[in-house]
Amino acid sequence: MARAGLGLGVRELAALANVAPGTVTRLERGEALYERTVDAIRTALESAGVIFIAENGDGPGVRLRKEGDA
Repeated sequence: MARAGLGLGVRELAALANVAPGTVTRLERGEALYERTVDAIRTALESAGVIFIAENGDGPGVRLRKEGDA
């Protein structure tokens, strides 16, 4: 959801996170990855404007940072 919300393709996110496109695909399929790889993808998404929302009874989620918010 985060990648789609930003309008990023798999290759674009992979480049931002410095991982292979197949790695992004594996993450999206729910396959296990090294923690450092997941962290790199998460950091790339956060830098691009994604805010991760913790589990609050309805499940975890994401939202996009408002324009101008740092």
